[in-house]
Amino acid sequence: MDKSDVYFANFRATLSENIPQKLQRLMKRAGIGNIDFDGKFVAIKMHFGEPGNLAFLRPNYAKAVADVVKELGGRPYLTDCNTLYVGGRKNALDHLDTAALNGFSPLSTGCQCIIADGLKGTDDIEVPVQNGEYVKNAKIGRAIMDADIFISLTHFKGHEATGFGGAIKNIGMGCGSRAGKMEQHAAGKPEVNPDNCVGCGICQKNCAHSAITIAANAEGKKKASIDHNKCVGCGRCIGACARDAVTPKWDNANEVLNRKMAEYASAVITGRPNFHISLVMDISPNCDCHSENDAPIAPDVGMFASFDPIALDQACADAVMAMPHMPGSVLDEVEHKTHDHFINVHPETDWRSQLEHGEKIGIGTRQYNLIKI
Repeated sequence: MDKSDVYFANFRATLSENIPQKLQRLMKRAGIGNIDFDGKFVAIKMHFGEPGNLAFLRPNYAKAVADVVKELGGRPYLTDCNTLYVGGRKNALDHLDTAALNGFSPLSTGCQCIIADGLKGTDDIEVPVQNGEYVKNAKIGRAIMDADIFISLTHFKGHEATGFGGAIKNIGMGCGSRAGKMEQHAAGKPEVNPDNCVGCGICQKNCAHSAITIAANAEGKKKASIDHNKCVGCGRCIGACARDAVTPKWDNANEVLNRKMAEYASAVITGRPNFHISLVMDISPNCDCHSENDAPIAPDVGMFASFDPIALDQACADAVMAMPHMPGSVLDEVEHKTHDHFINVHPETDWRSQLEHGEKIGIGTRQYNLIKI
């Protein structure tokens, strides 16, 4: 496969061009105008942020993308699917309230917000996965598959289960309905280390599936336990535990999760025009699904755009690796066993598996030409 073109712009601004305008120039230079948008519905897939998290992309960036789509004759809408875990986006009503709280509205973005898998996360379509090894039919939010054209607008950052959250995660995991998310997470389920557990119950509060109970052990001390028949493996309890008492059962779960995400991404983009944008800024160590965001692990890099989501993620990862770690961040505190910022922060992960598998099943290539504007 030939190298894919990935276009890059830094975050420098001038008196004649602000950052949203520069993003629009990047999109046009990357060739978005080659897509026929005339009268077509355009899904712009992004993350509206979780209440309390401030690392999500501002609505200003969404407006810049939507305005270009409208200029080209398209009918854009912002979209995302509901989450598995307890939080501000578990159902469409809470999800839209969260979007509004974080500043997303037709006034701020120039288009509507639609929750793609409906009120309770059950409105999905089964989409065949070409060359799928793990997934034969992906469960994708209906309003995403109803679109004529698909655009991903991604905040590129770290992730506790997949190494980083880039375009593939935004598309694959993000476009999965609640059932689709369960299917992707099902390979690995967490366990409780009773020596570390103090029975505080925070994991139980963060479990959306009533899989965790708190009970006294033989010594009368409260401990958590997880019913794996109810657990869907979303990992929310892992991030909630302040004492590292809840841990994944590390086998090949993260690798399988990454590969399933790539196959879900394939289901979303195959067979229709698609275009991808990633902003490498506020590079928090964990997902924007958290109700908080830790200090960035590396300085802001810039904006990237491409028709190839695999090449885009690879270019973004390479750019982050080339940056120094941020003083005072978690990356500054951990042992650096590799030159990979994301693996140093989350040693149990390997983000490369999602890109290797995506390349294998034919949705892109890791080889790219970086074109700076």
